[in-house]
Amino acid sequence: MAISKLASDINLANLDCTSLKGVGPKLAEKLERLHIRNVLDLLLHLPLRYEDRTQIKSIASLQDGDRALIKVQVEMSQVKYGKRRSLVCRAADNTASIDFRFFYFNKSQQQRLEKGAEFYAFGEVRRFGFQCNMVHPELTAITATSTAPLLDSLTPVYPTTDGLHQNSLRPLTRQAVDLLDKHPIDNLLPENVQNQFKLPDINQALKWIHTPPKDAKPESLQQFTSPAARRLICEELLAHQLSMMLHRHKLEEQQAQAMHSDGKLQDTLLQQLPFKPTKAQQRVSQEIIHDLQHSKPMLRLLQGDVGAGKTLVSAMAALQAIEAGFQVAIMAPTEILAEQHYLSFSQWMNELGVKTAFLISKLPAKQKNESLEQIASGKAQLIIGTHALFQKDVHYHKLGLAIIDEQHRFGVNQRLALKQKAPEGYQLHQLMMTATPIPRTLAMTVYADMDVSIIDELPPGRTPVQTVALSDQKREQIIQRITTACGEEERQVYWVCTLIDESEEVQCQAAETTANQLAEQLPNLNVGLVHGRLKSEQKQIVMDKFKSNELDILVATTVIEVGVDVPNASLMVIENPERLGLSQLHQLRGRVGRGSIESHCVLLYQQPLSNNAKARIQVMRDTNDGFVIAEEDLKLRGPGELLGTRQTGDIGLRFADLVRDAELVSELQQVAHDLAEQSPQLAQKITQRWLGSRQDFADV
Repeated sequence: MAISKLASDINLANLDCTSLKGVGPKLAEKLERLHIRNVLDLLLHLPLRYEDRTQIKSIASLQDGDRALIKVQVEMSQVKYGKRRSLVCRAADNTASIDFRFFYFNKSQQQRLEKGAEFYAFGEVRRFGFQCNMVHPELTAITATSTAPLLDSLTPVYPTTDGLHQNSLRPLTRQAVDLLDKHPIDNLLPENVQNQFKLPDINQALKWIHTPPKDAKPESLQQFTSPAARRLICEELLAHQLSMMLHRHKLEEQQAQAMHSDGKLQDTLLQQLPFKPTKAQQRVSQEIIHDLQHSKPMLRLLQGDVGAGKTLVSAMAALQAIEAGFQVAIMAPTEILAEQHYLSFSQWMNELGVKTAFLISKLPAKQKNESLEQIASGKAQLIIGTHALFQKDVHYHKLGLAIIDEQHRFGVNQRLALKQKAPEGYQLHQLMMTATPIPRTLAMTVYADMDVSIIDELPPGRTPVQTVALSDQKREQIIQRITTACGEEERQVYWVCTLIDESEEVQCQAAETTANQLAEQLPNLNVGLVHGRLKSEQKQIVMDKFKSNELDILVATTVIEVGVDVPNASLMVIENPERLGLSQLHQLRGRVGRGSIESHCVLLYQQPLSNNAKARIQVMRDTNDGFVIAEEDLKLRGPGELLGTRQTGDIGLRFADLVRDAELVSELQQVAHDLAEQSPQLAQKITQRWLGSRQDFADV
């Protein structure tokens, strides 16, 4: 794998931005916000789109949303008074007229726009009927000696931050491109990879991206299909995959404690169950147990759709560690989910003689101290809780396995803190679980450091949930349907309240209002309420009543998204589903249909719906397959929102797109694997180029 030699002794990665003309401490601070510290960072700060200032367009040819350069003569201008004072100027060329509007102007600008004055104007076009408009266009006066401000290349539009404008970024990038001509950067991709994907040299690609010629095809620019774009997309995707793989190799060099047992506890648990595990559960359990028996730290992601049986699989893993003499910590993102796990696991573990402890922040002092003592002494073998599990005052006797449920809802620092509870000199085995299926392209890019197990089979007897969408104007029909479900059919109902306001207090108030309204409308039914501001004991009392069928209707905020299992519940109403993502809607819907009875989910939406909301609701109506839903969610929302906090909400791709470039992701996986195995130093260089200090997220 030969790499071209540096053409110069100047390394642009070591050339600070302050070496560029016009960059002082204040501008350097603004660039820092965009992760731009050196000239190479500036070159890798890639355009979002382009503007065409290479030609003058006629007004008649302009479309709504175009950003164009036109040549006009002023016909009239006047100050108009309304809600806001504005200067309006009517101008025209020989094809049509256009209105310019300025909300910020002075006397001098007003005088400049006198009748008969000629200008070149650049701005975004908005059409209202047949009339074109531009708000605050850039104007260049035409004089006897002036020439058209035409450029030789298309104009890039870069991502910016507060106080940093295109007029500042563009000159800096032009300086960086000039330096690139004199001091080319390393062409890190091996020649065979360049040939395989038909990629140009990195220096040519960067120059073309920042200064595309005026004859560049607009469609190739918009869709990022040019050879230059493909080069940068490939290298960036490769860097992300390599980052994960290098982290995996680093982890494998460390030691975990091998966990051997004869499986007696597991066999006893299986004998006590009223059902037989599915083949998928058996297969996945064996994969995890195989990992635990080795001294390489396990880092495995367990995926399973709603109701697939991840709890049993995690219990089998926990028993493997416990029988081998280690403690196991199960961390859940919410108290209600932690409580559900504690109840489920306690029932199983008590029968096996395994001591279980519970730890959340809101525990009474006496109970909390008792749990801490049992954890430190080793008396507690299985510890279940929230982020309280990794606080400073928690000391484990011999922690060997961490099971993290709904792992995408934990921050990097939280998972790292739990890892540090391992015995000195050892790494924890880690099992990450999610009921939110992860699209294949995301899994290959963001979770390339993990082994992935998928429970791709639901327990027998499950009936698919029927999903319907109704306008909230048909609320009365829902009330009648609830009467039938709870009265004649003796079933139970979830009513989920969602709000666009993220204030927990406001959401809880809305849930309380809904519960009171339902109690008035359905006086013969018992209505319960669960929300995030209830104390732990209060939530548990309500949940227990719902489980034991003492409550007919449970009104809740989205705290019931995961972990609640009431097979008798056959109807779920989700208010304002247009405000939730597909994966969250799918999680909520998974609270019903957990038995053999026919179940329904009603999406009670508010009109008017956006096109995006209509698309999400249609997907929910069309399928119950979590993996199909996850793929659609990725297309609609992008990776940032689906990933949660693994990369603080964003995997940091500058140019590549996991939806658009999905085919490349799979093709590059083998390339990344080969590079990580055969040329780890080269792999590190590629990763450093694209991620720099942002690689830190991988070390979790």
